[in-house]
Amino acid sequence: MDNLAQETRELRHISVQGVVQGVGFRPFVYRLAIEESLKGWVLNTSGGVEIEVEGTRPSIDRFLKALTSDAPPLAYIAGVRMMSGPINGYASFEIRESKQDTGYQLISPDIATCADCRRELFDPGDRRFRYPFTNCTNCGPRFTIISDIPYDRPNTTMALFQMCEACLREYENPLNRRFHAQPNACPECGPRVWLENETGEIVAASNAIAEAVRLLKTGSILAIKGLGGFHLACDALNNQAVELLRARKGRLHKPLAVMMESMDGIKAECMVDDAEEALLSSPQAPIVLLRRKEMNHLAPSIAPCNNYLGVMLPCTPLHHVLLADFGRPVVMTSGNISEEPIARNNDEAEQRLAGLADYFLLHDRDIYSRYDDSVYAVVKNKAYPIRRARSYAPHPVRLPFMAQPILAVGAQEKNTFCLTRDEYAFVSQHIGDLDSIDTLDHFKSTVELYKRLFRIEPTLITHDLHPDYLSTRYALESHGALPLMGVQHHHAHIASCMVDNGTTERAIGVAFDGSGFGPDGTVWGGEFLLADLRGFERVGRIEPLPLPGGELAIKRPYRIAVGYLFALFGSLPRLPSIESIPGEELSIILQQVHAGVNTPMTSSCGRLFDAVSALLGIRSSITFEGQAAIELEMRSQEDAPFQPYPYGLDQANGLWEVRVKPLIEAILEDVSQRVPTGVIGSRFHDTIALITQDVTSRIARETGINRVALSGGVFQNRLLLNRTLPLLRQAGLEPLLHRQVPCNDGGISLGQVAIAHNRSQGKDWSEG
Repeated sequence: MDNLAQETRELRHISVQGVVQGVGFRPFVYRLAIEESLKGWVLNTSGGVEIEVEGTRPSIDRFLKALTSDAPPLAYIAGVRMMSGPINGYASFEIRESKQDTGYQLISPDIATCADCRRELFDPGDRRFRYPFTNCTNCGPRFTIISDIPYDRPNTTMALFQMCEACLREYENPLNRRFHAQPNACPECGPRVWLENETGEIVAASNAIAEAVRLLKTGSILAIKGLGGFHLACDALNNQAVELLRARKGRLHKPLAVMMESMDGIKAECMVDDAEEALLSSPQAPIVLLRRKEMNHLAPSIAPCNNYLGVMLPCTPLHHVLLADFGRPVVMTSGNISEEPIARNNDEAEQRLAGLADYFLLHDRDIYSRYDDSVYAVVKNKAYPIRRARSYAPHPVRLPFMAQPILAVGAQEKNTFCLTRDEYAFVSQHIGDLDSIDTLDHFKSTVELYKRLFRIEPTLITHDLHPDYLSTRYALESHGALPLMGVQHHHAHIASCMVDNGTTERAIGVAFDGSGFGPDGTVWGGEFLLADLRGFERVGRIEPLPLPGGELAIKRPYRIAVGYLFALFGSLPRLPSIESIPGEELSIILQQVHAGVNTPMTSSCGRLFDAVSALLGIRSSITFEGQAAIELEMRSQEDAPFQPYPYGLDQANGLWEVRVKPLIEAILEDVSQRVPTGVIGSRFHDTIALITQDVTSRIARETGINRVALSGGVFQNRLLLNRTLPLLRQAGLEPLLHRQVPCNDGGISLGQVAIAHNRSQGKDWSEG
């Protein structure tokens, strides 16, 4: 009988790739093996998880099936390789120590506090009652604390904290949900929280969080250390405190995010549908843009001139305790001066946030990588990324091809970079606008971190064509012997959307944004392209119009309005928005347009939105990017009947050109007739939606292509999307939307690597 049993036993060696470390995968494998009476071992390597099991074939088959079908919820299995081998005669199944090798692995992003940890957090009988660093294998910090792979405690910022006996028993028990949870800790052995005032003196308090709550209630502004950096926080019901925070931060109008304790609290202030609720309460717990109720209790200065609020639930135990004690919403905005990187460590925060915060709620668990909050909306019942960071990066985008190692450095604004390896594109977390040395340093250090974590040494660097982008300068100055490839901005937008949707087939691309460097020397931004992942043809555009003052006009949209009016009509109408411009400046603008001095021509759709916003007197100057267009969207009637304005459309030399003179004429007529601004705004959105359908339908008839990729920052406009998508589908077209990376410049780097890889396979590019 023993010989027969030995003959029927088999051995399988299994390699699992994906997000399989730090998510409870090894204890899952251990329990599964015990259930099936299998012997052998499991261990982490730099490349994933290795398993060897020995047992009967039926048991092994059931084990293999459950390995993928019943994997832990946070695991992502990208591939499983298996081979047979000779029986080793294992006596038991064990979890072995990790093994370092030359491979690489996917790394889990940080995960919001799970339900089990939340129950413990508020259980007076639990040893982790109110402990602000409670976590397990199903939640807690990951990417922000890791310095290298494999994901073991010595390679994290938790290496300084030696576990107590109770925590060590949990950590070493494969049947405990804290088995090899690298940040595992408790009040006896883990990180601690304390409070300091603005001069760096420790505030004497038996409970730092309780004292922080008391200070928030008095109107103080606090700097709070979170997962990937600091938040600046204040009472979201105290308008005076919110306005003070705005003044100190230099963020005059841009909306601020709000954290609320519970879903019930969110529903009291905002409209929430099922998809939005699911996104808010997901393990990622991003900021979600929600329509605010007309009757709400929040300070009006949180999101002035905006119908939406950026809302999130607590994502760490510290935030859960803080919000539970405070009992009301808290403003949680990035801990920085506007456009600087988020502050990361304690000393940096106390230096950079001095004068912004009255008090600092600090802790001694170091942050290895800066991490802003992610921002999402819901479009057509699916998540729609606006800013991809916490809890999403560095989870890769799966490429529809195998890529060589490439570094794409992204754009200037809303920068991300991207590194590729095999079928993965590792798009970085949101870096920010590359307008300062600090942000550029953040960019450089994060590039090096990704290269180290994912064992990537690029063979090619790709960049935007704009010579003045700091990302382009970085590529030009640091590439060494590596070849360089420039990629046109709007082609990258469309390629990003295509890869986001897993397609390599040619598509009609609609790239609507503020601006991008055009090969013809003009500023592009209202483009219709025929594109694949190698090249593109410009087959349509909004007619180029003058941008008097260049960058100055972007900050002062009334300049755009004047330039457009003068170019289209040769004179200016009598409008309050025009008559309010100082006479001397108006004269200079007209001279610039007439002489073409410092007045680039632009086809930008975003600038057209800005011009209309200024014409209607909605926003003549801005304090943050896109403000004029956003406020135009907010003022527009969403329930108005579809009633587009007229426009012109010509074709010459294979290029469709949208003529906006009839559109502007009709808007001016409505203004003269005192038509409500909301109606005019609605009709303008209808017109852009109809232009999109009209031009893409004509291109589709000419080419037989029906896929339409919508990309560029203008498509963050949900009113425009809601008007455009039905029109495209009515015309028999298939719209492609971004779902994994943003449609704005945060998605550019993904498009750059896709184009660079595919172009480098041919002979149609030159090395830099």
